[in-house]
Amino acid sequence: MSSFRLIFITSIAMLAFAANSVLCRVALDNTAIDAASFTMIRLFSGAVMLLLLLIWQLSRNNENNGIKALFANGSWWGALALFSYAAAFSFAYIELTAATGALLLFGVVQLSMIAYGFSQGERFSLLQWLGLLLAIAGLLILLLPGVESPPWHAALLMVFAGMAWGVYSLLGARSKVPPLAQTSGNFLRAVPFALVLLSLTAGQLNWDAQGVIYAIASGAIASGMGYAVWYLALPWLKSSHAATIQLSVPVITALGGWLLLSESLTWSFWLASVCVLGGIALVIWFKSKSL
Repeated sequence: MSSFRLIFITSIAMLAFAANSVLCRVALDNTAIDAASFTMIRLFSGAVMLLLLLIWQLSRNNENNGIKALFANGSWWGALALFSYAAAFSFAYIELTAATGALLLFGVVQLSMIAYGFSQGERFSLLQWLGLLLAIAGLLILLLPGVESPPWHAALLMVFAGMAWGVYSLLGARSKVPPLAQTSGNFLRAVPFALVLLSLTAGQLNWDAQGVIYAIASGAIASGMGYAVWYLALPWLKSSHAATIQLSVPVITALGGWLLLSESLTWSFWLASVCVLGGIALVIWFKSKSL
């Protein structure tokens, strides 16, 4: 793959990931749709898009027998982790700004992955420990009580979403199933969990056409097509580069929230961003140097 094409499709994937936060925030703040309905529509539309892409991929490769196994891909544990992330993500964005939510989400995802690596025997250099402490300090700056701090319950929901996404990523890394097939199966299996959530919140459900459109865009385009594009780029990227590139998503999201939602970007947010993203980058960079 040419460098230009790799940069182009990687940029598209990062824009899609950032769009998830912006679309969710716009839908929950400016339309009548509720968080449970948004989650259900996002997961269902994402499953449909991913299955269509998988069918197209299999038919293009003349793997007709593989189409019969479409619904056998994925795992229930992966689906539960995916649903937990998507549901907590939606409910957190009722009160979080797009920028704050994305920084918490991606910061916690990477910290969860780092913590897992450490539990499996990885050992850090002094600079990696410094990076980890810097990232944790950034999260504390973001969450410290004050006029600009996010509501604690919403922040904790997004932290939980990040941990769930970290678990989902680790499960995916251990799977021998091709990523697109694995993801489509997990999205499909996550739909029943979303139906249970709808039944538990039946008295609070609400939506309108605009909210449904945003949810479909989040599921089918930003999630389904976004992941498909990302999987095209991943084989050409070193794992350390892939992890570092994803740190751009909170910054893109912050700019999107500023442009589309008129969200203010405070000095404390930028300071927290530099600490969190810079600290995680230090850990990833020196890990790759030691390999």
